[in-house]
Amino acid sequence: MSTITTAVELPVESRLLRHIDWRGAFWVASGVPALVLFSIGGIAGTTGTLAFAIWIASMIMGFLQSFTYAEIAGLFPNKSGGASIYGATAWLRYSKFIAPLSVWCNWFAWSPVLSLGCSIAAAYILNALAPVPLFTDTSPEVAAYIAAHAGTSAADAIAAVTAAATPAIRNWTLYGHTLGPVSFTFNATFFIGALLMLIIFSIQHRGILGTANVQKYIGLLVIIPMLIVGLVPIFTGQINWANFSPLVPLAAAYAPEPGAWNIAGWTLVLGGMFIAAWSTYGFETAVCYTSEFKNPGTDTFKAIFYSGLLCMLLFILVPFTFQGVLGLNGMLATPIVDGSGVADALAGMVGGGQLIHSLLVMLMILALVLCIMTAMAGSSRTLYQGSVDGWLPRYLSHVNEHGAPTRAMWTDLIFNLIVLAIASADATSFFFILAVSNCGYIIFNFLNLNAGWIHRIDNGHIARPWRAPSWLLGIGAIFAYVNAIFMGAGAKVWNPMALWAGLITAALIIPVFCFRHYIQDKGKFPDHMLADLGMKSSDLRVKKAGILPYLTLIAGVVVMLLANWFFVI
Repeated sequence: MSTITTAVELPVESRLLRHIDWRGAFWVASGVPALVLFSIGGIAGTTGTLAFAIWIASMIMGFLQSFTYAEIAGLFPNKSGGASIYGATAWLRYSKFIAPLSVWCNWFAWSPVLSLGCSIAAAYILNALAPVPLFTDTSPEVAAYIAAHAGTSAADAIAAVTAAATPAIRNWTLYGHTLGPVSFTFNATFFIGALLMLIIFSIQHRGILGTANVQKYIGLLVIIPMLIVGLVPIFTGQINWANFSPLVPLAAAYAPEPGAWNIAGWTLVLGGMFIAAWSTYGFETAVCYTSEFKNPGTDTFKAIFYSGLLCMLLFILVPFTFQGVLGLNGMLATPIVDGSGVADALAGMVGGGQLIHSLLVMLMILALVLCIMTAMAGSSRTLYQGSVDGWLPRYLSHVNEHGAPTRAMWTDLIFNLIVLAIASADATSFFFILAVSNCGYIIFNFLNLNAGWIHRIDNGHIARPWRAPSWLLGIGAIFAYVNAIFMGAGAKVWNPMALWAGLITAALIIPVFCFRHYIQDKGKFPDHMLADLGMKSSDLRVKKAGILPYLTLIAGVVVMLLANWFFVI
């Protein structure tokens, strides 16, 4: 499929440019492995010695699911925006409102990577430039404090001395407040994170070719050190095999006591699988750029397949080494759980002195920058294509002279500045945002894994550049329900309100879609929306799958609610 034809051509100001091949998409997606830095501490804190197994199982699931996305992406050589766009078309015959739900949920799942990544990167930068000093019982400062304050315990003395010696910038806040289940603050982390976000925006403004070229070099600077971090402790004998047993859940989250395989233990495990999915499934973003591929017929499958292999390696290797060296108590340390000390821990595992340590910390910051760039590129194209296809407001359809969807990028930026203020407050707020966004991601995955077989039934006559084996398509459909269990049972592990907040956020697409479809478009979809399938709007009346899609949706909701009721901590 080297020649691309379109039934209805888009105007130049609304058209992305075919500038990259699968290698470009691979480098843009190479930021996905850095997502391990977001939740490696949180998953260790909630699942204990099972953490490495959680990452392995989640990554295998993500890899097997990707074959469904590779097939349906090949049906749409002229669309961008990723699997959510391609899957939405399958659901359109059965409900106008389910289809845009796929697009919306994928966007609010991916978009917070910008704010969450910038908050972690800002914490790393603050740790490097204004570190919190460490004191022990034997520190002269602690001894002097105890001598001056008779009867003070060593723990209280350490806390008091640490507070006095902590750089003022670590505690500075312009304004902060509590809002419902979360807090927000405009502190140093927020302003450093906002600056990083603006720098990344300026790079993305140059279009996909410029983005891919920049990410190729950053990717090499990040992937190689992550491999070093993963491999060096293995070859130097730092892995303590005792750190992988006993293979039982924790008795309670963030406490070292082993638990049992009871309902509470399974709930913590499912919570780990829930949050790991947000990272390990993420390489599906490699098919976000189909309309920017020079040869989408061959580039689409290669992009997602090789991105998946890279993620398979790093998402298994890094958590395994992380756990093997640190052990349960090390993984439960506060700087690891809240994410701020993960870079220091990974750098310390390699050794080599202060210079090597500082260099590796800087490379971890680059890793976060890389995944933030990946997220901005993918989520902005989801907004763009959602607008072009009639799901989201028209203003998002604009692209600049470089072929970058700048209005979608500005929308992403403004939204994430708000989310950044929440993520910068504390670990509770950070994981609330992460859990809510992942509810959207699970909904997107459920709809799109089922879109694979729906497309087979309704659009089986259309040539596919790559066709997934039927058994892989079936596994993807089964995994859709497994993911629903993760969401129903696991979201509450991170915040009691996360599941319901996620469902409410997903429902916000209804007024947005109604505005676009019924007010801006007068109830009609753009003519070009179905051009890749050789269809017209009138063809949507033919529903070969019958009631199966409706039964699938009902079963998914039932499975999620039953999991939420049955699994409790």
